[in-house]
Amino acid sequence: MSLLRRRKLHFSESNKNSKPQKKEEETYSGYGGFSNGNKRKTPLKIVEHEDEPPPKGSSLDTWFWWIGCVYLTWWFILLLYNAMPASFPKYVTEVITGPSPDPPGVKLRKQGLTARHPVVFVPAPLTGGLELWEGRKCAQGLFRKRVWGGTLSKVYKRPKCWLEHMLLDNVTGLDPCGVRVRPVSGLVSADVFASDHFLWATLVSNLASIGYEEKTMYMAAYDWRLSFQNTEVRDQTLSRIKSHIELMVAKSGGQKAVIVPHSMGALFFLHFMKWVEAPAPMGGGGGPDWCSKHIKAVVNIAAPFLGVPKAIALLFSGEAKDVSVARAVAPGFLENDIFRLPTMQHVMRLSRSWDSTMSMIPRGGDTIWGGLDWSPEEGYSCGRRREMRNGTRITDRARARSVVSQTRSANYGRIISFGKDVAEAPSYDIERTDFRICNVQGTVKGHGAANRTCRDSWTEYHGMSFGGIKGVADYKTYTAESTVELLRFVAPKTMARSSAHFSYGIADNLDEPKYKHYKYWSNPLETTLPYAPEMEIFSFYGVGLPTERAYVYKLSSTAECHIPFRIDTSADDDESCLKDGVYSVDGDETVPVISAGFMCAKGWNGKTRFNPSGIRTYIREYRPERRGTLRGAYVDIMRNFALIEDVIRIAAGASGEELGGNRVHSDIFKWSNKINLQL
Repeated sequence: MSLLRRRKLHFSESNKNSKPQKKEEETYSGYGGFSNGNKRKTPLKIVEHEDEPPPKGSSLDTWFWWIGCVYLTWWFILLLYNAMPASFPKYVTEVITGPSPDPPGVKLRKQGLTARHPVVFVPAPLTGGLELWEGRKCAQGLFRKRVWGGTLSKVYKRPKCWLEHMLLDNVTGLDPCGVRVRPVSGLVSADVFASDHFLWATLVSNLASIGYEEKTMYMAAYDWRLSFQNTEVRDQTLSRIKSHIELMVAKSGGQKAVIVPHSMGALFFLHFMKWVEAPAPMGGGGGPDWCSKHIKAVVNIAAPFLGVPKAIALLFSGEAKDVSVARAVAPGFLENDIFRLPTMQHVMRLSRSWDSTMSMIPRGGDTIWGGLDWSPEEGYSCGRRREMRNGTRITDRARARSVVSQTRSANYGRIISFGKDVAEAPSYDIERTDFRICNVQGTVKGHGAANRTCRDSWTEYHGMSFGGIKGVADYKTYTAESTVELLRFVAPKTMARSSAHFSYGIADNLDEPKYKHYKYWSNPLETTLPYAPEMEIFSFYGVGLPTERAYVYKLSSTAECHIPFRIDTSADDDESCLKDGVYSVDGDETVPVISAGFMCAKGWNGKTRFNPSGIRTYIREYRPERRGTLRGAYVDIMRNFALIEDVIRIAAGASGEELGGNRVHSDIFKWSNKINLQL
């Protein structure tokens, strides 16, 4: 209206000051209407001044109009989405890609399979839910709320308080004073993670399709932060698992149980099998035939039997491949104090207070993982891996050998190297200074590396001298054996707890009395399988994905306030599988093939000193697809339809031979034969 009034006023003033027109162009009445009279009136002439500014607010009105259109369209689409039938998205997908396959449970139920053996699940670290039973003042209102797993909706707003309750005591490895965090019980403890990331839920629902229910399935929940023996000391977890398996077997008419551990759960259950047979008070007192009487098969999924190099990186610098990639994409972001917490220092605090991290340190030393100049995966070709992933597999053996010979192989035995040149150089050209001659509490430059002006983010690096830190870098490169010594040097308190609960070597004589101690029970190279010739052991894992195997490091420029070592994200070499400072090899993105498959391929294969009763072992590898129901990554494999079908068949009574025996896509047997281990 203001615009019209302004224009009318302008028109009237223009008519008063202008001379009469000799020629009348049109006959109008007023502003835009035809005259009803007989006389013609002079039309109003619209005069626009070229220097008049555009009306104020017109561009802003247009902008708000467009925003309104976008919001209206969005809400209209959302309304249509909520109004459509639940089956419509599936219908559209099937029209595009074809009909989706039946879930494994439905498929096998149609084939007549039914529930038979009771099933026990053993979750991995980070996947089992934890809840708060007692906390400090900052945790008011969080009684029995999840502090790990599920939605975490109650704790994500209190990061510092959450950190205080997730940490364990650095000396005892148990709860700090005034804090009680305990595992969630029941199948719901590991169904999902972060509200929408499915873990065990898919496998549980498919087992339910052939008749399983809660009385025939059991989630062996445990506090995965603790050492395996401490779960019994604090919570009597091992005794509960023993009693529950005995009850399930008795209620099922004597049908033995099928155990399904995932990741570190395989090491936890390996410890359990020795504990249950050992006499009290250290063991469960079940006797040497307990496993033979109660267990049909152990189906290990993504099991790191020989550890993972990722654990070394986590303990050494609080990072791994995912963190190095984040640093390459957004430099400096992780060094900021997010939520007023120095992020990487507190990641290290957590990982070093959890004994479960130490259980994943690589086992077997240089015999298994290789030395300065060799590794079992020597000759592995990233180019060949990419060709296989793109579906163009190399079928000509001569061509395959040519591809490998033209590729510069990585020195995978050098798990940590300071500099890309050191990682690639011949061992005789590397000049090294032994870091062990440096004094951790030395007085180089007159003081230690700790800086009191930094935030309170305790790491054991704050107790080291600058000379000790430099001595670590001057040693140049570390193999599996020397990395254990390195961790004892930079994290003495952490590794003191580790040495009390875990071992990382290879037994010369398993009859020695020392191997009866529980610290050896989770190391498959320093203990024996139970005497149970009818039992079967499976190793299910993904292949065809780049998996962390070795690292290129550098000294941090901010060592006083931050962790002094960092993965060198500038180090890249496609030919030797080096990306963002991380060397990759075949695996499931977390567990290398050699760790997941060696024991079933060689260490336990047949009657060996580690498998005295000749328990039959099988390897089943799963090559992933980018889309669909066949996944191979460390956690995603839990939703792999082929794996779920294999588990259901075993639970329904099938043996390894009836399943089809070994199914191998990687070079696990070739690599295992390179390992010179007396069996």
